[in-house]
Amino acid sequence: MTYLSPAKINLFLHVTSKRDDGYHNLQTIFQLLDYCDEISINYRSDGAVKRVSGNEEIVHDQDLLVRSAIILKTMAGARGGADIAIVKKIPVGGGLGGGSSNAATVLIALNKLWNLNLSKEELMDIGQNLGADIPLFVDGHSSWGEGIGEILTPINLPKYFYLIVSIGKQITTKEIFTHKALTMSSVQRKMTDFSMVSNPHNDCLVAAIDLESEIEEVLTHLDSTENHIGIARMTGTGCCVFIAFEKEKDALIANNKLPSQWSSFVAKAIDRSPLHNWGVAKW
Repeated sequence: MTYLSPAKINLFLHVTSKRDDGYHNLQTIFQLLDYCDEISINYRSDGAVKRVSGNEEIVHDQDLLVRSAIILKTMAGARGGADIAIVKKIPVGGGLGGGSSNAATVLIALNKLWNLNLSKEELMDIGQNLGADIPLFVDGHSSWGEGIGEILTPINLPKYFYLIVSIGKQITTKEIFTHKALTMSSVQRKMTDFSMVSNPHNDCLVAAIDLESEIEEVLTHLDSTENHIGIARMTGTGCCVFIAFEKEKDALIANNKLPSQWSSFVAKAIDRSPLHNWGVAKW
């Protein structure tokens, strides 16, 4: 079976406090996109979990594809195994949630393939141990997010087209959250305080620009494009940035005018992930 594993963007990101466990509390809106990696999974009767293609630059046992399968197998006592292959489209380390989405896809697919009958909530709890964004992709709905990103309230958002640009660099979450330029929005907001384009600040942006100044160049360029909505923004902890358009043709025109040193794609906003079509047990 081959499954689609979608990307996300953060329409804003406010860091509200540092927790005793070292993580940070935040408030954000997660917008899912129709731009996806493709993950193929085949059953193995010998119980082994193998990554058979894709992600070769990542050590096998450190790959979230493999780690999520192994932790699910261990916690649920599954006897089956799996061969896992991935075709990557989502830029790595750009704040688009690709690794977390891949892990969630594996959890959901193997829950069905191995007949584990775990609930969505149980899969979200397992995923949270691997990455803060994984519950979002298990839940599978564009959402208002709080806590470390695991407290989710599904919301329906405008079906805008987004031009997403990558500078081909990566910034780790640790680099951002230990950076002296990280800002915090200490005032707690309510979901009703925000619209798609209101208060779109990302508290990680200044730190990210200090680490990779090219981010600011992309933001300036995107703000100069024609017929866009709102302002250009950075997603997550970076480095990818994006801008919204009401019409796909305007996004495609802006995409064609990008400087050649940057990679990019146009994607449409979606409310529900393709994961919702898989009929996960007890969903």
